[in-house]
Amino acid sequence: MNQPPKDYSTISPSAKSLLLLKGYTNIPYAKETAALMPGAEVFDLDFGAKDLWFWLRVMHFELRYWSIDQLLQLAGHKNILELSSGYSFRGLARCANDRSIHYIDTDLPEVIATKRDLLTQLQLDQNPDPNFELLPLNALEAPAFDRAVQRFGTGPLSIVNEGLLMYLGLEEKVRLCRTIHAILKQRGGCWITADVYVKRTAEMQIELPQSAGERRFFEQHHIEENKFDSYDAARAFFAEQGFEVAAEAVPDYQRLAVLPQLLQSLPEEARNRQEPPPKVQATWMLRAV
Repeated sequence: MNQPPKDYSTISPSAKSLLLLKGYTNIPYAKETAALMPGAEVFDLDFGAKDLWFWLRVMHFELRYWSIDQLLQLAGHKNILELSSGYSFRGLARCANDRSIHYIDTDLPEVIATKRDLLTQLQLDQNPDPNFELLPLNALEAPAFDRAVQRFGTGPLSIVNEGLLMYLGLEEKVRLCRTIHAILKQRGGCWITADVYVKRTAEMQIELPQSAGERRFFEQHHIEENKFDSYDAARAFFAEQGFEVAAEAVPDYQRLAVLPQLLQSLPEEARNRQEPPPKVQATWMLRAV
């Protein structure tokens, strides 16, 4: 018997939780959009408890955001397609800084509808930039993906995602890779993904505090199971799909807006420690071979 189509819209509420955390950073438009965001916060996070774990969460997502910008700068492509962008306005910021960029920002229809409403409330749509587009797209629908790519002019393409692969099972990852590989072989360019997450040990899962809402969400979407077994396993997976790792983003802790709050919340003995935090995620630039 055929399984019913997967309802990817159940993932979308997590984008609000992520935006509310990013609202404590200098990520473009994050504070303004977080202040306007309607509806319930799915993870039941305690935004009143500004403890070490809270600021570590904010630091993680701030680093992840800037890691993509770092590799976009390295790639230098003028055509950029972002998948499952959530409530990020990376494309709007990049187009404002460089009028030669054509940026198509995509997510599921209800997210895109909310983003359009946010633009109106912030009066950012009064003089729209024709090179910045908001477009509904399920990234696993290959024909719709192709139609989105056809909106670009000639030249290589950077495909970007931040917070997608951990929601996809193996077969879904393979389908997405197949679509992206075919497009990059035809057009040239790269895939920049911030979703190279490795599975946490049982001990790490116990140590990391989670709200009941967050735990339910992670279990519902099999997030831990969908991560890679190791960075070597991730590299091998992408190689099997026809990609090579061309570059890896280097964390720049000094540029973080959250750094002062994080340092203040650190235990005294940890403040002068020189080694970086444990690596839990990587952002890779992939090329089709």
